[in-house]
Amino acid sequence: MPDTPLSLPDFTRWPSFPFEGDIRVKPLDPPVEVEPPRKGEDPADCTACAAPDDAYIWVSDRWRVRAMDRPTGLPMVLILESRSHLDLGDLPNMLAAELGVMTVRLERAIRSLDDVARVHVNRWGDGEAHLHLWFMGRPYGRLQLRGTFLSLWDEILPPVPESKWRENLALVAAWLAEFGGTPLAAPPRIDWKAPATLEVSVDPPADEESVDPPADPAPGTTEPSSPTSSSEPGDADAADVSVPITPPEPVSGHASAPTADPSESEQSGHVPAEADAPPPHESKATRDPVPGASRP
Repeated sequence: MPDTPLSLPDFTRWPSFPFEGDIRVKPLDPPVEVEPPRKGEDPADCTACAAPDDAYIWVSDRWRVRAMDRPTGLPMVLILESRSHLDLGDLPNMLAAELGVMTVRLERAIRSLDDVARVHVNRWGDGEAHLHLWFMGRPYGRLQLRGTFLSLWDEILPPVPESKWRENLALVAAWLAEFGGTPLAAPPRIDWKAPATLEVSVDPPADEESVDPPADPAPGTTEPSSPTSSSEPGDADAADVSVPITPPEPVSGHASAPTADPSESEQSGHVPAEADAPPPHESKATRDPVPGASRP
């Protein structure tokens, strides 16, 4: 290769290119004769095969979906893996057909999130030997993130809030579980804290605000005092209040018994009982015989 620097490609002027300023192209390394093995070529050393199910957000008999260990710049980044230690070209026909179904299903699940506009599906395969496909959700409205450099923007943008990230993971896992498998991602717990003090404001009744204060009494007159104005609220039950008692009405066809003076009853507090009244069949003539007549 000549030592002259390479010219910058056209994509460096694309709006989606994440860098600007003085940029130079790295020198190209010479090719190697034998490529080194990828990570996890031996199933005994495979990280995906050794990972337990609880490290994933959704699992089934033949597929598993995992997330990053922390939030990143994109609203959702997931990896679809086969449970068997196979690469893309090693899949049997049944798993190859299921891979197409799982790709569409996972893309729909991520795109169902409110803040995702498109889902990018990538497969590189140079790092890990175990089959894994990347699913990256582009944020809605972020047109500068369209295209090839979405994976670079994922490392540049500030991470999304962890609570929102965990909520999205639970939604995707629940979506996939509608077609089978087991969801393992739980939504975040609500961080609820009780207030130290509880303040309750009570508004005065509307009728009290609209009532005018009583007018001052005219000179030379005495304002009547209320019987309960000088008593405490707890003494209301102990106040001596005289209640007039109405005597029972006489039975039709018979004379009524003589009643005591109402003023005497009120003063003494005596209430005429029903036993004091004459029986219904007894008349005044029976009780008070005519002088000179004998009682039968």
